[in-house]
Amino acid sequence: MTAASPAGSPVASTVPLHLAEVRAAIARACRDAGRPEDAAKLVAVSKTFDADAIRPALEAGQRRFGENRVQEAKAKWPELKADYPDVELHLIGPLQSNKVREALALFDVIHTLDRASLAKELAKEIPKSGRPAPRLLVQINTGEEPQKAGVAPLEADGFLKACREEYGLAVDGLMCIPPAGEPAAPHFALLATIARRNGLPVLSMGMSGDYETAVALGATHVRVGSAIFGTR
Repeated sequence: MTAASPAGSPVASTVPLHLAEVRAAIARACRDAGRPEDAAKLVAVSKTFDADAIRPALEAGQRRFGENRVQEAKAKWPELKADYPDVELHLIGPLQSNKVREALALFDVIHTLDRASLAKELAKEIPKSGRPAPRLLVQINTGEEPQKAGVAPLEADGFLKACREEYGLAVDGLMCIPPAGEPAAPHFALLATIARRNGLPVLSMGMSGDYETAVALGATHVRVGSAIFGTR
């Protein structure tokens, strides 16, 4: 069940202010890193929040949003996208192979390509979807945590090669979620190194607590939720 935040509620009324603060912080981090102010794009993570909580961000001009679950996105985004057709919807949570067809109908960017079976299913379903192919990012498990999804760093080059050559997928970049409780910077630096080695321009890294560090290390997309929408 998603968190309800009716329009006009205290939570909803703070969204535009918090959104502006995050945008300003990203621009400042870009400047401090010697990058153009718009070098890092904000993906506002709206998972668990309902349509009424999201609308203030849309009204404030935000157009990139991240969701964790296909079914949750399916319940709220078709109506929102009808009102705001230029929204770019990002899947930032795990994708089950049996949800690929539904995901392709909804999402413009998929951050969590992480295994051969999913690559095979995407390659089969993308031509049938009737929509432009989504931008695909490979999730790298930079901390090699057994409970976490993602390709191990040492296997990244081989997996990327297979995606391109065996499955015919165009991969745009990489994504990571550093281990909780560890400094994020080494994980972001590792992701950037793998991306450079493989000629990938997109780096999805950094969340509410560490996105400025991610921007300094080359993030092109940061995924920020609680700093905008509040705690879940």
